[in-house]
Parts: sequence; structure tokens; C-alpha cells
Amino acid sequence: MAFLATAEVCDTNTALLGSGDLRVLPPIFQMYGQRRAFSGPISTVKVFEDNVLVRELVGTRVEGRVLVIDGGGSMRSALLGGILAQLAQNMGWAGIVINGCIRDVDEINGCDIGVRALASHPVKPGKRGHGSKHVPINIAGTLIREGEWLYADSDGILVSTSELSI
Repeated sequence: MAFLATAEVCDTNTALLGSGDLRVLPPIFQMYGQRRAFSGPISTVKVFEDNVLVRELVGTRVEGRVLVIDGGGSMRSALLGGILAQLAQNMGWAGIVINGCIRDVDEINGCDIGVRALASHPVKPGKRGHGSKHVPINIAGTLIREGEWLYADSDGILVSTSELSI
């Protein structure tokens, strides 16, 4: 999969931006992990202060997918730590975007995966298994659907209804 710079994608796809087929996530995410740029088809999960379903998904073998987690923007516990980030790397995930927090920052920064999250928080999440996988989610006013494409680099995060090329 060729790397696409998000700024260049925006410059060459103004019609898609105007139609909503290409959306830009607000600049609220911090960068973690060794991959500063990543892209791939999206898998979604919606949880709140509970990462049982996150663990199920990152434990699934994929090839270059991006997991987008709607954690409701919670700043009270982490949804991803070093063990799950390492598992995601080993299972072929290209990246993870979390509307919520991570922990074990140094461990995650050692993983060959791209991670974007709102912040870090030392408290671990609950383990109740509540939430929904493979559902449309809304992060900061941006609708994201399973199977769409995500492109992330140092300039930002884009969500497209289809795979893009320049």
C-alpha cells in the first residue's frame, strides 16, 4: 500500500471534501507508536471504559487494517496498553485511532504500529464486555463506517468512503 500524504490528498480531492466522501478528523489526537504515517481499511468498535471488545479485535489476524475505537472521549481510563499494542502489531494492524486514552506510552512507542489517542492515562479499563463491534461510530462530529479508509500522518487524519490514489 503506497503512502499518501494527507495534505496532498486534501489538495487533490477538494470535490470529495465538499461532498463529504472525504472527511478530516479534528486535530485532537496525540501521536504514539513508531509508525508516524499509516493507512488502511477501517474496523470499528464502540466501547466506554471497557476494552474487552478492543482485545478481541486486535487479537484478530488482519493485513493492514486500521482499528477505530469510539471510547466516548473518556479521560478516566485507558483503552489500549502496551500488551494490546504489541498484539495488534503482531496480528498485522497498521494503526489504531482511539477517541479515548492509552497507557504504557513507552511500550506503545516501541511498537511498529501507528496509534492516535486523545491522551495517556494510567488507570486500566473495566472488563465487562459491553459495546458494539463493526458499527457506524461518530468521533467529534465525524461519522466513520466499517470498511471505509483511514489515512493518518503528521498533518492529520482523513476518512474516505473508498480507497484513494493520487
